[in-house]
Amino acid sequence: MNRFTIPRDIYFGKDSLDKLKELEGQKAALVIGGGSIKKTGNLERIQGLLLDAGIENRVIEGVNTEPTVQMVKEGVDVLNDFEPDWVIGIGGGSVMDAAKAMWLFYEHPSLTFEEAAQPFTLPKLRTKAKYVGIPTTSGSAAEISNLSVITDEKTNIKYPLADFELTPDIAIIDPVMVESMPKQITAYTGMDAFTHCVEAYVAKPRTVFTDALAIEGSVIVKNNLLDSYNGDQEARQDMHNAQAMAGMAFANAVLGNVHSLAHKSGPTFDIPHGCANAIYLPYVIQFNRTVVADRFATIAKRLDLEGDTNDELVDALVSYIRHLNTEMNVPNSLQEFGVTEELFNKYVDDMAKNAMTDPCTGTNPRETSVEEMKQLYVSAFYGKDVNF
Repeated sequence: MNRFTIPRDIYFGKDSLDKLKELEGQKAALVIGGGSIKKTGNLERIQGLLLDAGIENRVIEGVNTEPTVQMVKEGVDVLNDFEPDWVIGIGGGSVMDAAKAMWLFYEHPSLTFEEAAQPFTLPKLRTKAKYVGIPTTSGSAAEISNLSVITDEKTNIKYPLADFELTPDIAIIDPVMVESMPKQITAYTGMDAFTHCVEAYVAKPRTVFTDALAIEGSVIVKNNLLDSYNGDQEARQDMHNAQAMAGMAFANAVLGNVHSLAHKSGPTFDIPHGCANAIYLPYVIQFNRTVVADRFATIAKRLDLEGDTNDELVDALVSYIRHLNTEMNVPNSLQEFGVTEELFNKYVDDMAKNAMTDPCTGTNPRETSVEEMKQLYVSAFYGKDVNF
């Protein structure tokens, strides 16, 4: 039996933020990052819409890095004092990850992070509050997904929280939130969305539902990412929708080795998540082609890439991704990003071992050994094609 779970309501397109004035409740806690949402006036607009609904609100801000245990605990203290019936995460993936975790521990204060990190074992939520996700970037799809990753800043242990209970109640995907997104963030988050499409399409738990969203999402990304990068607002709206489609796919089909590699090396080398995905994606496609070349070829065909055989189409897909990176000033190797050989050699063995424990490794279409994971890192560091 398969399962497909997404937010109960998804509002998208121009002025979808207006749905906030129809919320029913008394209090809403707004979890945000920093000053950009204030500078654009979007925070003030959201607060005004909530007041129109008769909902008092309080802001929890400062999630400017990967969310930590301490951030979550401080946020829960605010929630316990304020007692909201809505928690609203407004931002990129880090902000919404933090907001989801705050919501979880607000509802279940006796739960530990170790217990919460056991996949798909969370207790029921929504006894105190419901959750709304409002993205300000077009990549993570955290407003759609059932995931949150929190880091213990003292031990550097990452707690991956994964459960359908964490699926937001409402997602509001309004293009006004990404109108002023910087070019670099547009590139990184766009490649994050494209990676979600590709990995979900070949992941072991894929279904006919996730396939349809992943393949169509990849087409929309191809047709709009470069224009979005160059500031076209209509393309940004289409990208904002596409990343949510990708989120619906990967939230149910999961992902693969691209994310395993990125999760373990991003914090080590200070590589933004979307950038790390963009670097690793071609190498992992080459690695996985031995078992799912036909599916990569299907993606290539839908993207109108040239090739007559599966091998030619897979090669065309790899070349296209590298070309896309180059067009948006995204590096194609770890060396190109700026990682030194000394630093890489210091951490590569530990990263490979840790990547094996990542939940995404288990759903990668090709079984992977520790040595193969290390070789993927080595290939991505030097920019060498994968032929093992």
